[in-house]
Amino acid sequence: MTKQAIFQHAMFHNEDKAREALEAELWPDGPICRQCGNSDRDKIAKVSGKKHRPGLYYCNECKGQFTVTVGTVLERSKIPLTKWLMAAHMFNSGKNGVSAHEIHRTLGVTYKTAWFMMHRLREAMNELNPSPMGGEGRSVQADETYYGNSKRAKSYRRGHRHKSSVVALVEPQGRARAFHVKSATAQTVRNLLVTNAHRQSELHTDESRLYVEVGKEFAAHKTVEHSWNQGGYYVGSDGQTTNAVENFFGNFKRSMKGTYRFCGEQHLQRYLNEFQFRFNRRTKLGFTDGERTAAALKGIEGKRLTYRPTNEAKS
Repeated sequence: MTKQAIFQHAMFHNEDKAREALEAELWPDGPICRQCGNSDRDKIAKVSGKKHRPGLYYCNECKGQFTVTVGTVLERSKIPLTKWLMAAHMFNSGKNGVSAHEIHRTLGVTYKTAWFMMHRLREAMNELNPSPMGGEGRSVQADETYYGNSKRAKSYRRGHRHKSSVVALVEPQGRARAFHVKSATAQTVRNLLVTNAHRQSELHTDESRLYVEVGKEFAAHKTVEHSWNQGGYYVGSDGQTTNAVENFFGNFKRSMKGTYRFCGEQHLQRYLNEFQFRFNRRTKLGFTDGERTAAALKGIEGKRLTYRPTNEAKS
């Protein structure tokens, strides 16, 4: 189905249909009170009438009122739900993302509003309690890269220390996890690996000295000799590679350059969360655009994001 055909769906044009779709996604077994957690249908009533805002519920347990957006990144938003759902679908229907300018033009909102919407959706894509990567008989690839401080910038300064450091872990044919770090040191890399990867995994890296010591803490540590003299290899003697993690970095950098153009360092982790989320739900793993969007919408619960902390975000 084409994108144009998908956007003809009623939930992208009718507020009631949009609210019903969001409720069905977040409350598959019926409404749950955002104040006390009550889910007893006999103690929750839908409030109707012209005097009340659409989608309002009343909880007889705590005597509170709530809607499906309370306690989510959409709380108190004046943007119609139809536009939120369309933005979420546009955000998740391609591996390169979508710029705030395109959202601004397509949805008819201001650029500032579109920019804030994108950061709220990125916040929803942040996975709070992911399970360990790898495991016995499986491998995890690790690598670091550096982003920003382009040669075309007036403030360009030579050297990695003037760029933002990013460390990523990737399971071949599986998930990815990426981190913006202040500096890619052996201690920083170790902390990320031991808290995110199973110790029974095989660790695959390039010949960087960052991984020598931490590699001893895993079932095995195999390296690929890339070297700087054009005489390196892409596959090691035992078949180990770092191709998956390098492909992740390649897609991230191409998209940042082609779609987003610029990203302040204080926002870099949110952009990494966005690419990580889509990578972990890519078509090759059996996800459709609609399922990817639904997964992103499920992540809006339990998170709040206002404009000021977004604009002053820290990595």
